[in-house]
Amino acid sequence: MSDRTKPRPSRRDLMQFSLAAGGAAALASLSPRTAQAAAASLEKDNVILFQGDSITDAGRNRNSKGANDSGGFGRGYPYLISAYLLAVQPELNLQCFNRGISGNKVPDLDKRWDEDCINLKPNVLSILIGVNDIWHKLNGRYDGTVETYEKGFAALLERTKKALPETKIVICEPFVLRCGAVNDKWFPEFDQRKAAAKKVAKDAGTIWVPFQEMFDEAVKTTQPQYWGGDGVHPSMAGHALMAKTWIETVFG
Repeated sequence: MSDRTKPRPSRRDLMQFSLAAGGAAALASLSPRTAQAAAASLEKDNVILFQGDSITDAGRNRNSKGANDSGGFGRGYPYLISAYLLAVQPELNLQCFNRGISGNKVPDLDKRWDEDCINLKPNVLSILIGVNDIWHKLNGRYDGTVETYEKGFAALLERTKKALPETKIVICEPFVLRCGAVNDKWFPEFDQRKAAAKKVAKDAGTIWVPFQEMFDEAVKTTQPQYWGGDGVHPSMAGHALMAKTWIETVFG
């Protein structure tokens, strides 16, 4: 078998994973990769890195630094995605890492980017960041604007592409559910930040994973609390739905 191959399991495999992940039929209407980037492919010994805030962190043990160490992945979508990829293509010897840190905003990623991203030399880099940039502002702990977020995010991607020109970058759409901590005070600024993230992703030519669109479809038939009780952090079902959508989008 060639060392270069895409993790494109059979329709039956995808259906089994979809059922295990608790996916919704409404996802069929989504239009992934709106940034017009080509789907990712994997080669032997490739490194896959997940970056972000508490949604990505998902309670991981930050002292666990090794690749494919379940303790270092927490209980969220990075764990589910990595476990699936490792299971369906063991011959590739993939090296998966989670470096999400709870509470992080774009400036926090920037401060630790060399150690927690550039030095790991990922072949596929997934970033989900943005909810704290507004949540902490609403709580009076941060004063960053939409413009600050957009410029900082764009600069981070430019820095990454310069250091890692062959890396396939995946930008995940920031999202909230209208329940728990999320109220009318979040809007319209949160929508503006989502739009900024999408613009940054498109300008950089990255893959775009439509998490907000995904949850908007899901809550048409299920209460938002089912997917994430506090409106920000996904439930077990929410993380599984994210993993399903990420896999279908990135390797679709």
